[in-house]
Amino acid sequence: MIEKIKQESVRAFSELIEAAGLKSGDVLVVGCSSSEIVGGTIGKNSSLEAAQAVFSAVYPLVRERGIFLACQCCEHLNRALIIEKELAEKKNLEIVSVIPQPKAGGSFATTAYENFVEPVAVEHIKADAGIDIGETLIGMHLKDVAVPVRLKTKNIGHANVICARTRPKYIGGGRAFYGEK
Repeated sequence: MIEKIKQESVRAFSELIEAAGLKSGDVLVVGCSSSEIVGGTIGKNSSLEAAQAVFSAVYPLVRERGIFLACQCCEHLNRALIIEKELAEKKNLEIVSVIPQPKAGGSFATTAYENFVEPVAVEHIKADAGIDIGETLIGMHLKDVAVPVRLKTKNIGHANVICARTRPKYIGGGRAFYGEK
């Protein structure tokens, strides 16, 4: 099952990166219920193995493209995010003090914390795109205008996959011009 989780993860993340047009420096928020991946109920059946499978499959994929991961913690940590310190400094984000654990933060955030170069926690971010594995509710961490992205890959393990990209707001009304000159 672990190999299948890795393959589905690579497919889903690759599809999203392409559909969202993510480029170096962009932020991809990830909500990941390892419980749902293994067929359990969110928050009840945490699986470090499933979280590690997803992370190990996708971290190299985003790193080689210069995309930053923002890994959402569970509700017990108020959905804080684990990110690289480099991203916190680049975006001038306030760092908070917490280290996620499988039962307080979630297995995916714990795995990210253990594998990032310089992991830190922040409370808020405005990501360019997001992937929600297992209905973890990542919307609060996306830029203001989120656009659904429908992938061919609908599941990772048993978990539903829901994705979004963002776009700039349209402002100005009827006389505004939004295209190229």
